[in-house]
Amino acid sequence: QVQLVESGGGLVQAGGSLRLSCAVSGSTFSNYAMGWFRQAPGKEREFVAAIKWSGGSTYYANFVKGRFTISRDNAKNTVTLQMNSLKPEDTAVYYCAADPTSVLGKYPYWGQGTQVTVSS
Repeated sequence: QVQLVESGGGLVQAGGSLRLSCAVSGSTFSNYAMGWFRQAPGKEREFVAAIKWSGGSTYYANFVKGRFTISRDNAKNTVTLQMNSLKPEDTAVYYCAADPTSVLGKYPYWGQGTQVTVSS
């Protein structure tokens, strides 16, 4: 059973930065594609970024391109989302997810989420 635990959320002013981390246990981390998703109040969950198992390819939603960076450390079983130039509309619960097949998969494994609040 794959377990994911996010950390690093918090309150930040617009224009600021936060770094989210996701620690993965329970399986061979390097076999999984990893993704970050978010859900704002009253909205559906949406894709933010993903990274292949090898770390060689990354994918981003248009609204975060140039501001967010996803990375992974297979030796430490962690995936990180560096968020810069944050905007109030980035306020959401951010979730880490894992998929054993592809960055385009259904992500059957999820963390509990971490709150990110960006004040204007």
